[in-house]
Amino acid sequence: IGADETFNGTWPFKPNFTEAPGFRMHYVDEGHGEPILCLHGEPTWGYLYRKFIGPLSRTNRVVVPDHMGFGKSETPQDRIYTLRTHVENVTALINELELDDITLVIQDWGGPMGGALLATMPDRVKRVFVMNTLVYPFCDTAPHFDKLMSSNWFRFVNSDVHEPVLRNLGYTTLSVMKLMGFQNGSNITDDWVRAYSAPFETTEECIGAVEFPLDIATGRFPYLDQPSEELVERVKAKPAMLANGMKDRAVPPEVSIGTFREAFGNQPVVELTNAGHFCQEDAPETLIALIQEFVQSR
Repeated sequence: IGADETFNGTWPFKPNFTEAPGFRMHYVDEGHGEPILCLHGEPTWGYLYRKFIGPLSRTNRVVVPDHMGFGKSETPQDRIYTLRTHVENVTALINELELDDITLVIQDWGGPMGGALLATMPDRVKRVFVMNTLVYPFCDTAPHFDKLMSSNWFRFVNSDVHEPVLRNLGYTTLSVMKLMGFQNGSNITDDWVRAYSAPFETTEECIGAVEFPLDIATGRFPYLDQPSEELVERVKAKPAMLANGMKDRAVPPEVSIGTFREAFGNQPVVELTNAGHFCQEDAPETLIALIQEFVQSR
């Protein structure tokens, strides 16, 4: 995607780039104050948070990176696309921007990335706002694995059509998002479709999306050591909130809610009845209000 592409004004944010992770990584950096770091998963990019950036940046510094192989970031073909490398990339960005007292806003693969950041730099994270994901390694994935694998999404990931479909995301992005639980069809416009399809013009550019789910399906996902009891208690004491789209077809709600309870105890859970996996698309106004209140009160 061109650096100055706005998709007909629906993505009006100044592009920023860093080479700190070893490739050209794009990120949005708007506003001032305590940083809110918004992490996307697949097959999305920072565009998923387009409605959040303006309101949240009135009181906070909002940083929204595009992971390697997504959005306006480069898609190097000589890099390994695993959770570990994506975490290393985000860590390099955090260090370059000198972010502290971070509010993590995490969904999909942003959840395990956020969990890894909590494990490796807990002093830099102040609060955690979770949506439709699990915060590994601060939960035990084993009891939830069968339920996770039974979802529409992971049955697809373990099928023979997984790679052919994801290698053609330039044409199949909307279908993949619907498979995962996208609900709000009123958002769909030509600009919306073009924005989500644009990173994936060639099969080579789809490598990030193809590789992400294989971390779980092939067992290379749990790369971090089990956190110490002291670290578990430190993380559990941080302010946290879960807002969960209950029509999720990728991460079953009982998995998201159950693993959140393991990681953060009896902290607030908000069930979004009519939202799915991409709750940022399905219920943006509700989520923005929840994040604003969460940051101000916790």
